[in-house]
Amino acid sequence: MYNKQSRYALMAVFASSALVSLYYTQYQLAAIAGLLFCFILWSHFKYGSIVLASKYFKDKDYPRVAELLSEVQNPDRLAKNRRGYYEFMKAKLALENEDYEAAEYHYQIASRFPLGGKNDKAYVLINLANLALRKKDAERTLAYTTKARELANTSRAKEIIETIEQNAKKLAP
Repeated sequence: MYNKQSRYALMAVFASSALVSLYYTQYQLAAIAGLLFCFILWSHFKYGSIVLASKYFKDKDYPRVAELLSEVQNPDRLAKNRRGYYEFMKAKLALENEDYEAAEYHYQIASRFPLGGKNDKAYVLINLANLALRKKDAERTLAYTTKARELANTSRAKEIIETIEQNAKKLAP
């Protein structure tokens, strides 16, 4: 739950601690500091700042979320359970900026990774259906809503799906 600078500072502390421990021939302490350095380095690539970004995402502090997500240089390295959230937040930021192509791209990727639960995945599909409806693609809209209906378990999600399906059927020939 650290940003990039905090992780770098922690790695510097552990690396210097390991070097000082080696200087004073405290090999066990040097090994522990080295392991902690390796753990922070590993978590830097696998988890990034996603947890911290999700905290700001829930508070709707989107500029801070964008800043934290930009710290992730290669999203392909993220753990599977973090990649879905990363793509979901990127898609939501793109929707906020009215960049519908980028939003669809990130929602497509988010749909392939695990999220919090079935209902979260249903909302990803609902957003994809909305974007397809915006493009007036009734066939894709109905395909997304069919899949979302299988996953939705709240009445709110089911109401949204019904509304989207009604609008999509008006587009269909």
